[in-house]
Amino acid sequence: MSTHKNNRSTFSGKLGYVLSAAGASVGLGNIWRFPYLAAKYGGGIFLFVYILLAVTFGYTMIVAESALGRMTRKSPVGAFQSFGNKKWMKFGGWINAIIPILIVPYYSVIGGWVIKYLIEYIKGNGTALAEEGYFSGFISNGVSTETCFIIFCLFTLAIIYAGVQNGIERVSKIMMPVLVVLSVIVAVYSVTRPGAMEGVKYFLVPNVKNFSWMTVVAAMGQMFYSLSIAMGILITFGSYMKKDTAIEDSTRNVEIFDTAIAMMAGLMIIPAVFAFSGGNPDTLKAGPSLMFITIPKVFANMGFGTAIGILFFVLVLFAAVTSAIALTESAVSTFEDELGWGRKKSTVITGIIMLVLGSLSSLGYGPLAFVKIIGMQFLDFFDFMTNSVMMPIAALMTSLLVSKVVGIDRIEEEIRHGESKFRRKKVFVVMIRYLCPVFVLIILISSVANAFGWISM
Repeated sequence: MSTHKNNRSTFSGKLGYVLSAAGASVGLGNIWRFPYLAAKYGGGIFLFVYILLAVTFGYTMIVAESALGRMTRKSPVGAFQSFGNKKWMKFGGWINAIIPILIVPYYSVIGGWVIKYLIEYIKGNGTALAEEGYFSGFISNGVSTETCFIIFCLFTLAIIYAGVQNGIERVSKIMMPVLVVLSVIVAVYSVTRPGAMEGVKYFLVPNVKNFSWMTVVAAMGQMFYSLSIAMGILITFGSYMKKDTAIEDSTRNVEIFDTAIAMMAGLMIIPAVFAFSGGNPDTLKAGPSLMFITIPKVFANMGFGTAIGILFFVLVLFAAVTSAIALTESAVSTFEDELGWGRKKSTVITGIIMLVLGSLSSLGYGPLAFVKIIGMQFLDFFDFMTNSVMMPIAALMTSLLVSKVVGIDRIEEEIRHGESKFRRKKVFVVMIRYLCPVFVLIILISSVANAFGWISM
């Protein structure tokens, strides 16, 4: 394993970084959030707005975070504090560092649900999964959700324990190509079902009639979730990036990879559900119900339903694992850097936090269902706090740090280590100085207003 000054691990090269960063980006958000939002906010027009945002806002934030990480060779807290010790910088570093520590426990609970469904499909019980009430029965049973959650956690922690090249990079290099192949197989199968073409049209052809202001807000929120922006992950991964790896090139590859998988997810899910429901877009419900209730019903009505079910849930599991690894690594890296702990101790402590906080989410629909925070179960509350409140604030802090403190020139200098010129510099400057802070505040205000019922999204 190559080491750097201060003995920091690194990725072996560009491919290792791109597949690991793409693995961080491609997660449950692409597979269950993207198709649902695309269906709800106008299909093709949502897709168009999303891609536009990904190549401007998304690109800017990925470049900024990767450059900050590589420039300082530190995880978020250290990266922010390398440029001064003002209170807001300390806060910016810590909020970036805390987000993954809060996300990975509830994310692992959902990872556990995926394991359960995969095992049931392998056992040939696909039709049982499609029955009314199966999912709510399963998540309210504390013992089975907790068991699956612990299995997912231990698997993730074992990979982290193995290190950056032996663990994260090696797993991403296997899982990401497999994920692409599986998504193509399932998408082709889904698109060729009778009646599925209507769904394909709805998803790919922009219809201006379906456009509203919420299309932009929803696409912006999804882009955050999807590209792993403002979670401390890209700063951490940037700090493992070698100096001769081209940041702009790698960013483009991550964007293409991530958007392609989100589109594949749309093609896997929207046409199949359309065909199954006779063209009613309302059947594409949000989040868990789409993946754990609607999809099993769709598969139960298909030829080869069990085989497709196995392929689909293996794919979802790989997506969940690669993202969980990235989130956990970010947390472990913060403990290593800020508290001076070794990898072993940092991994164990992170594991304990995951198990404690994750158990709240895991039992929140069963034994702890009576506990609600601002009207939400634990899992929904953690999701709301991290995605709708903390991530926009973290992104705001990052744009302020880059535009006001570090300066565009130093970012450009960092980017030129791996490539001759900073090609999309104009886009970067306009976005980081003016548009990113404004966009981020819009997301923050609209998501909070929506959560409290002041506006409906």
